[in-house]
Amino acid sequence: MEVNIKKNHGNDRDGLIEKVVYVNRVSKVVKGGRRFGTAALVVVGDGKGKAGFGNGKAKEFPESIKKATDKAKKNMKYYPLKKNRTFFYDVEGTHGSGKVLLRSAPPGTGIIAGGTMRSVFEVLGVEDVVAKSIGTTNPHNMVRATFDALGQLDDIKKIAERRGKKVTDLYFKKKPNEEKNNKQ
Repeated sequence: MEVNIKKNHGNDRDGLIEKVVYVNRVSKVVKGGRRFGTAALVVVGDGKGKAGFGNGKAKEFPESIKKATDKAKKNMKYYPLKKNRTFFYDVEGTHGSGKVLLRSAPPGTGIIAGGTMRSVFEVLGVEDVVAKSIGTTNPHNMVRATFDALGQLDDIKKIAERRGKKVTDLYFKKKPNEEKNNKQ
């Protein structure tokens, strides 16, 4: 059961974007009747590369959503983005039977992803990405697999430092000799 999206663009003091990804109502049959409980999965981000997720359980929906939002805010991390719109390279993430493939995309592509992953990318601030979910459609596993993939991303500066090169050396450049050979 998917629920409407809740956004806080500056209305809130912290200026974070909150999205309710999934809510679930469960019941327990007892002597006097049924006892109902709710669970919510929420992703929170600033739209500039910081995001987190959390789940909460309570008797009522608003309370479970609040608990999930508080957990998501505590679990927020920074993920490096290329020009604040896409990833530096393609990455794969897994959790349980859920597997996601995230591919960087050229400008103007937009977010091509399923509903659960789309919410994560929107709060993260990713504008151009192609994502594919393989395996489960369980929202909890998909969100965790997406954050697993995001956790594998590394900043281009750190990659260059680790390899002992300059950032400009990591981008493909044709050498003057290759240009001459191609013209002939």
